[in-house]
Amino acid sequence: MTTLHAIILGFIEGLTEFLPISSTGHMIIVSHFLRIQESVTLTTFEIVVQLGAILAVVVTYYKKLFNQEMILKLSIAFVPTGIVGVLVFPYIKHLLGSPLLVASTLIIGGIIILLVERKYEKEKNTRETTEAYNVSYKHAFLLGVFQALAIIPGVSRSGAIIIGGLSMKLSRKLLTEFAFLLAVPTMMAAALYTILKKHDELSFSSLFPIIIGTIVSFIVAMFVIRFVLHYIRTHTFNIFGWYRIVLGIILLIILL
Repeated sequence: MTTLHAIILGFIEGLTEFLPISSTGHMIIVSHFLRIQESVTLTTFEIVVQLGAILAVVVTYYKKLFNQEMILKLSIAFVPTGIVGVLVFPYIKHLLGSPLLVASTLIIGGIIILLVERKYEKEKNTRETTEAYNVSYKHAFLLGVFQALAIIPGVSRSGAIIIGGLSMKLSRKLLTEFAFLLAVPTMMAAALYTILKKHDELSFSSLFPIIIGTIVSFIVAMFVIRFVLHYIRTHTFNIFGWYRIVLGIILLIILL
């Protein structure tokens, strides 16, 4: 992996982490077309680089994030993801680098977003409009269950939370902010696990692209967080659903 590769993938991570289009899926696709060889550095990079985006959340939401009640709710929401990660990941990890899997899940996820948004708009008079810190403990746990689906590349962690939350009639703002906040314990745990497991296989030189990618990811994510919060005030998530479908179809045509 070169420094240019690290900058490109860091940009992709920062741009897509908080959009319902799958950041890991996009990094897998871009890595495939850039012909970056599969290696311990690449697999570690794809996880650890997310720390840059997570730092952007901490900087933006430090007041809400370090609230005692919010910490408890995020801990409850993290439980399903942690359990699924430990029990399921060892059995599906050989599938995680597949561009074909990403293309398929992009299409399926896009269709589901469009269907859920359509139903949500029809019932918008009955939906909740609370802030992220007012999410109930029950909803926090259920949103964590939906997030656990994102162990499959292309599903999108934030997308799974948004789809699940819209089906429960929670507001877009609440779901977007909660997805931001829940990313912190989730991605930190994933990064720490990866570092502890792979540190013996990483050389000092392989750390440089990881650091560069993480810095780029942080800078880009700071802008993306503000864009998303502004965008959802007056827009639905439909555009991301269509984007997923179109991108998935194009990928299938190219790869098959």
